[in-house]
Amino acid sequence: MNACGLHLFETPIGRCGIGWGARGIASVQLPDRNDARLLARLRLRLPDAPVAPPPAFVREAAERTLRLLQGERDDLLDVELDMEGVAPLHQRVYARARAIPPGRTITYGELAHDIGEPSAARAVGQALGLNPFAPIVPCHRILAAGARSGGFSAPGGVDTKLQMLLIERAAFGEPGLFD
Repeated sequence: MNACGLHLFETPIGRCGIGWGARGIASVQLPDRNDARLLARLRLRLPDAPVAPPPAFVREAAERTLRLLQGERDDLLDVELDMEGVAPLHQRVYARARAIPPGRTITYGELAHDIGEPSAARAVGQALGLNPFAPIVPCHRILAAGARSGGFSAPGGVDTKLQMLLIERAAFGEPGLFD
């Protein structure tokens, strides 16, 4: 078995990728225009990783990610992420983002407040824009002030973000974000 590797898998929103190392899941990427671009994004954190059959813990994380993207409620909190090289502020942002359950949203400002950095909404947005673990770190659940979508750095941009929120039947206020 490889100590690290990359695996691509099909989901309702397209082909996603997952990479692993000795410390856990090191990268998860949402679909891109083609496999070469998807693999290149995975290799930002795992430059020498080969495409390989995933070990059981990676296969399970990929299957659960697939089910999440099919609309199943799973917070994926127990999926072990390798945060080596991730800035401390980004780790705090990602930890708080992971605590947002499927179907819920908060704003960048609320997340900044929650991590004790009330004036850091822009820094929160930058951290989420660099998120190497989407959707296990569910950056799509963070919105701009006033329930605006805000940005989304994954391929497909805001359309992908909204598609993922629709799959989760996201609620923002009453009765729901898209009602």
